[in-house]
Amino acid sequence: MSFNPLSEVRYRYRLAIEHLERAERLFSLRDWVGAVSASQMAVENFAKVVIVAFEVPTWSHDPSNQLNGMHACLARELAPEHGRSSYGEPIGGMVPSDIYREDHASNALEKGRKAREITEKVLNRLNIRLKQRSGGNS
Repeated sequence: MSFNPLSEVRYRYRLAIEHLERAERLFSLRDWVGAVSASQMAVENFAKVVIVAFEVPTWSHDPSNQLNGMHACLARELAPEHGRSSYGEPIGGMVPSDIYREDHASNALEKGRKAREITEKVLNRLNIRLKQRSGGNS
């Protein structure tokens, strides 16, 4: 299997957008846990879009060690939420819905939006154009 960076950039970008759109929907439904979880996945994949433009991304949910600056901060801040939004805090007997409230979800969603903005700026600077989806095709 060969690695095609441009194909991977497009795939990761579409994946990140899908997670961000899911986070937006879940937030509007007041599903705070779902919004945090989907936002974390959006930030993770937006970060990996930028990484893959330069190198093969890690499988980690925290790709911040492959990034610098703002993207790294966003990825690092939300990385722990992957486990917490999936499993809660077992030692304390807390399920995810015991942890998250609207302010958590709003903050995570804003980080997802910021990650999209940063990613699009980087791709524009690299002159990487992404095909827009139309009718489910890319």
